[in-house]
Amino acid sequence: MSKETRTYRAAGGVVIDGDRVLLLNRPARGEIRLPKGHIEPGESAAEAALREVREETGYTRLHIIDDLGVQTVEFDNPYDGHHYRRDEHYFLMRLEGEEQVERPAGDEQFSPFWAPLEEAARLLTFESERDVVRRACRALAGG
Repeated sequence: MSKETRTYRAAGGVVIDGDRVLLLNRPARGEIRLPKGHIEPGESAAEAALREVREETGYTRLHIIDDLGVQTVEFDNPYDGHHYRRDEHYFLMRLEGEEQVERPAGDEQFSPFWAPLEEAARLLTFESERDVVRRACRALAGG
C-alpha cells in the first residue's frame, strides 16, 4: 500500500552577515537546518521567506539580495507517516541589524546560531539545503 503524498510550497532564506550564515539547530531531531516554512495563501514566495526567517530566528532587519531559485524535495515523514513533495524557494538575504524580537510560540524548537560561511554547507543535515548554501556562495562571488 502506497503512502498518501502531500504537496506544499515553502520559502526560506540563506541569511548572510559578513562571513557568517544563520542556521537553525533543531535538537529534538538532531538537525541543523536553514530557516524556511509554508507559503500561506495570497503570499508571495519572497514575503513568505522573510516572514518565516523572522519567525524562526527573531531577526527582523532582513533584505533580500538575490533569488536562489526553487527546488523540489521529497521525503517520508516518520513523525506522521506521510510522503511529502515540497517545492522550496530560497532567497539570499543580508542581515541589516542585530535587533531581534521574541519568536512566536512553537518556534522554540529551533535555536538560531551563526556559523562561518565556509562551514555552513558541511553543518547542514540535508543535502538539498547544502546545495542552497553552495548556490548562495556562488551568488555572493558574482557567478
